[in-house]
Amino acid sequence: MKYFGNDTWVYVDGEFLKADCAQIDLFSQSVHYGYSAIEGIRAYNTHNGTRLFRAEQHYDRLRQSCGHVGIPFPWETDRLVDMTYQLLEKNNLRSAYVRPLVITGYNMYLTPAESSSIIITAWEWGPFLGTGLIKLTLSPYRRPSPSSLPPESKISSQYVASIVATTEATSRGFDEAILRDSNGYIAQASSNNIFIEKDGVLYTPPIGHIFPGITRKTVLELADVLNIDVVEKPLLPEELKAADSAFLTGTATGIVGVASVDDTVYSEAWADTLGATIQRAYKNLTLEKENYQVII
Repeated sequence: MKYFGNDTWVYVDGEFLKADCAQIDLFSQSVHYGYSAIEGIRAYNTHNGTRLFRAEQHYDRLRQSCGHVGIPFPWETDRLVDMTYQLLEKNNLRSAYVRPLVITGYNMYLTPAESSSIIITAWEWGPFLGTGLIKLTLSPYRRPSPSSLPPESKISSQYVASIVATTEATSRGFDEAILRDSNGYIAQASSNNIFIEKDGVLYTPPIGHIFPGITRKTVLELADVLNIDVVEKPLLPEELKAADSAFLTGTATGIVGVASVDDTVYSEAWADTLGATIQRAYKNLTLEKENYQVII
């Protein structure tokens, strides 16, 4: 995938620059130590025009992520949302993925840098994991312990574990990895939350060891509107494999159904699952085809 060209604009600290002219500090803590924070926001091409989905929540979470690890965040959410819409317009993007990134200044000591910069990029976006059902595998790697870093923080360095897990999974022919937490329970996929269905009820791991995704929260809200029971509880690997169906959720992914976990194939037809119902409702919500926003 090509993320930018000669005419691509990016937003850097209050101004729009051509992507190939933007520069970063080679002595930045972000470069040397991964001391930075990221977000991912989806823009959808709706009948009301290009619309960012829950951008305020994403920028508020970016602020919180920075606060958890001591990165300065002096920017106002409303201003960042406005600049993001302007960035999409300058790049003529209607359906896109937006990547805000907060990087830190120079400092070779293991103390917070005194300065930070915000960069917002955007590029055309298609289905992250495709449109069909995917194959999962239980990864030998585990989600970092919450005793190491706050699990609710979207810190760049944490994604090294996700890259390692995904690389190992795809090398064995799977689409995505499922990581366990430090206690051996199911945590999440490399960059997505997970739900399973069993006997007409949805189950998902509780917060504490997982990343509490905004899409995950939206699914919980939609399930409430649709009178679908959801239980948040620790899940054993055996429960994942004994489920009737499963699906993943995330900003980049949206909602995608699961065909199998390792050698276990889910027998229930995806179209008949609660996940498929949630998937349709989520699509209608993001494309503003139904006004669930009034309810949730």
